[in-house]
Amino acid sequence: MTTWFISRHPGAKAWAIEQGLRIDQHLSHLDTARIQSGDTVIGTLPVHLAAAVCSQGARFFNLSLDLPAHWRGRELSAYELRQCQARLECFEIQMIPASFAEALP
Repeated sequence: MTTWFISRHPGAKAWAIEQGLRIDQHLSHLDTARIQSGDTVIGTLPVHLAAAVCSQGARFFNLSLDLPAHWRGRELSAYELRQCQARLECFEIQMIPASFAEALP
């Protein structure tokens, strides 16, 4: 079982180290084909990738932040992540096949 930390942000990696997380692989981009049942994936992923992680029997922990609007679009330090109450939240995400037209009222 492998613990993956997925982020291209140096501040997020520094935050993870400060938290004492045991990380086996740090990548800036996730190739879901590498994920196996029983793995743990940590990061902020697009929902379709998070769903793929979950469908493969792995656990997904989102790096969640309470980010002020004026901080969007810039690199954050580990200190700033702590100010935004950075935390790991476990999500189980499932893709439900439906066409866009079927989803409309």
